[in-house]
Amino acid sequence: MSGGPLHGLRVLEIAGIGPGPMCAMLLADLGAEVLRIDRTAPSGLGVAMDPAYDVMNRGRRSVAMDLKTAEGVALLLDLVARADALIEGFRPGVAERLGFGPDICLQRNPRLVYGRMTGWGQTGPLAEAAGHDINYIALAGALGAMGRRDAPPAPPLNLVGDFGGGALYLAFGIMAALYEAARSGAGQVVDAAMVDGIASLTTMFHGMMAAGLWDARRREGNLLDGGAPFYDVYETSDGKYIAIGALEGKFYRELIARMGLEDAGLPAQMDRARWPEIKSKFAETFASRSRAEWQALLEGSDVCFAPVLSLDEAAEHPHMRARENFIEIGGVRQPAPAPRFSRTPPPMPSPPPHPGADSRTALADWGVAEEKIADAIASGIVMQPEAE
Repeated sequence: MSGGPLHGLRVLEIAGIGPGPMCAMLLADLGAEVLRIDRTAPSGLGVAMDPAYDVMNRGRRSVAMDLKTAEGVALLLDLVARADALIEGFRPGVAERLGFGPDICLQRNPRLVYGRMTGWGQTGPLAEAAGHDINYIALAGALGAMGRRDAPPAPPLNLVGDFGGGALYLAFGIMAALYEAARSGAGQVVDAAMVDGIASLTTMFHGMMAAGLWDARRREGNLLDGGAPFYDVYETSDGKYIAIGALEGKFYRELIARMGLEDAGLPAQMDRARWPEIKSKFAETFASRSRAEWQALLEGSDVCFAPVLSLDEAAEHPHMRARENFIEIGGVRQPAPAPRFSRTPPPMPSPPPHPGADSRTALADWGVAEEKIADAIASGIVMQPEAE
């Protein structure tokens, strides 16, 4: 692997699910050499999937290693000595019990950045409890703000917790710690908790609450939660949907004009008491034409419009195609790496590996002696599947 702004960075990823692999993918996408440490037997974590389709594991090699043995941990620590960063997503205390907690790892490599990904954090009353994305966004206040007033809160997939408040904050924390380590020569632990990241993502709304501009007790009654008629989703005549985001006055005026409602006697845009009246008129108007017709009339204008597309439709939209936002790797279409770099664009990621597919070659490249590798494979400490 070569190229990209993170070329030369070495990262160990202890296999997990959700935000850990996503963080590792982000780093690998930008050129970091990420070595994934998989289990030697299926873990039962997550959804069972052919590794070829587990595309968050793209761009890196896999070593399958038994970390429940002293020999496996010793081999891992040999790799730690050569790494810049490590990612693990166990519950608090598990890595310590297994023998590769941050204290031991930092003794082996004082410059190491040790990235810890959890839902609740390393401390606090819930630290050792099980949980998933939906639980973390619920506790941090994000889930309760999403959805229609007359329906339960709507889970936003696992984008807000696992990936937004988790993977992105862990990646940001690791890179910040690496930047500091380049000056101080000392590594440190990054405690990335999803509840922390999710709370951080809601910062703007806390400011709006303090200013009296957001009612936290009223879902679908605020500016950005579907309460405003000019920032909402509407059904079209063919049963599809469009999204309108005409917040600014000038954009709203253009929307009204293009909808043919200039003379409809609509209330003032920011008359919150009459938003239901405006929304009813918008819903009636948008339901009079198909999604394609509204696209032809509104797309590309300043009304802040987009069709609501499915995942497969998004990949085919002309704008997404023009920017090559979706690529094919190993015969599987998937989102392209982001963001983009003018001088150091990263190479195309490699397909996701099968667990242990690179055990022998990757360990050798990381400086482990051939004899030691052979002994580890022979004893079952490391798994190296036979080539097909």
